[in-house]
Amino acid sequence: MHFLTDLKAELRPMVRLAWPLVLAEMGWVFMGIVDTMMVGRVSAAAIGAVSLGSMLFYTVAIFGTGLMLGLDTLVSRSFGAGDINDCHRSLLNGVYLGLAATPALMGIVWLEGPLLRRLGIHPAVLREAIPFLQALNWSTIPLLLYSAFRRYLQAMNLVKPVLFALISANVVNAVGDWALIYGHWGARAMGAEGSAWATVAARAYMAAVLLGYIFYHDRRCQTGLQTTPLAPDGARMRRLFGLGLPAAMQIALEIGVFAVVTALIGRLNPASLAAHQIAMNVVTFTYMVPLGISAAAAVRVGQALGRRDPRAAGHSGWTAIALGAGFMTLAGIALVAGPRLIVRVFTPDPAVMKLGVTLLAVGAMFQLFDGVQTVSTGALRGAGDTRTPMVTHLIAYWGVGLPVGAFLCFRLGWGVAGLWAGLCLALILIGIVLGTAWRRKVREMAEEAQAAG
Repeated sequence: MHFLTDLKAELRPMVRLAWPLVLAEMGWVFMGIVDTMMVGRVSAAAIGAVSLGSMLFYTVAIFGTGLMLGLDTLVSRSFGAGDINDCHRSLLNGVYLGLAATPALMGIVWLEGPLLRRLGIHPAVLREAIPFLQALNWSTIPLLLYSAFRRYLQAMNLVKPVLFALISANVVNAVGDWALIYGHWGARAMGAEGSAWATVAARAYMAAVLLGYIFYHDRRCQTGLQTTPLAPDGARMRRLFGLGLPAAMQIALEIGVFAVVTALIGRLNPASLAAHQIAMNVVTFTYMVPLGISAAAAVRVGQALGRRDPRAAGHSGWTAIALGAGFMTLAGIALVAGPRLIVRVFTPDPAVMKLGVTLLAVGAMFQLFDGVQTVSTGALRGAGDTRTPMVTHLIAYWGVGLPVGAFLCFRLGWGVAGLWAGLCLALILIGIVLGTAWRRKVREMAEEAQAAG
């Protein structure tokens, strides 16, 4: 009864914070879908170039955005404690950290161009992929700035500007695609490269919108942002780096294992690769909901700890986990109930349809656990623990899921379903471990509060 009472009390503020973040995450996915649809009218090589170039860019850039995740912990705790000036200092040093990381990240992406020439990529794809990647590289700076501004705002419960920025940025991106891919309004038709420049413009726009809102909010509420000392704070930057690095590595490990699985499926046959891509689009879409709830969990947990209220922090985490698990359970039921209808949206090909239905069945099995692990990661981040998710993802994905999946695929002849079974096993393990880790963290926070008081 106490749990239900606490759940009811926490549910409304959690949902109010989470729903704009969920829609914002979906906005990221939609932007990529629009890019693919636009370049799809140019050529198959352009689609391949965008897919390949985006994967290579995000494998590196996600590290930089991951470093900004430490702001969830520091800003939310300061806000919960009522110390707005400390929020400002964390934001400023988060920006400094992002700017310091940018040259290294851009340098790595720049080196990927020559590397592509040595990988035996089809010449038609290569001609489009290298200009696309080099243009997209210039979005690194606005992407990291946007990440820092977003983390700062959402940790202070200011989430609607984030949603507005992403929705309107989709319009900027679509208009830019139309002009630069096809050569409208006097622009030169650049194909896949035009899509990259449209993305650069959209990300610069997002960063500018959030920065403008930050200054607007400061003037309206007199928060003292403009009096914040501009000198870098080495200790705070090290704290941000210490929190952000494991989070960045955890995301990179997750993206990396799916990239490897995609490469392995590419060794099978076109139908398997197509079915994998369709199923990935579907489960990525459902994943956006717990991902947005995860960000809200990090904020609510951090704010409660800033108020020195570990009991409320525990309730926030469990409420968020219940929300994420509930939605993903419904998503799993939907994947089981209508897999053919879902796959048919993408293709009528019978071979792809058959494999796609199988993969969606596997996907349905891990939906609940994916929701639990994603939201638990956010709750743990709000409590200052970013290492446990990193280690768990490393062991479960790379030590268990990938080897088991490869064995089932290539040794036992399960094909693409074998690799997905390995991923399913990994996600089940991660969900169980991180759910247990959050339970242990709640107990530790309660014990620390008792010892202190």
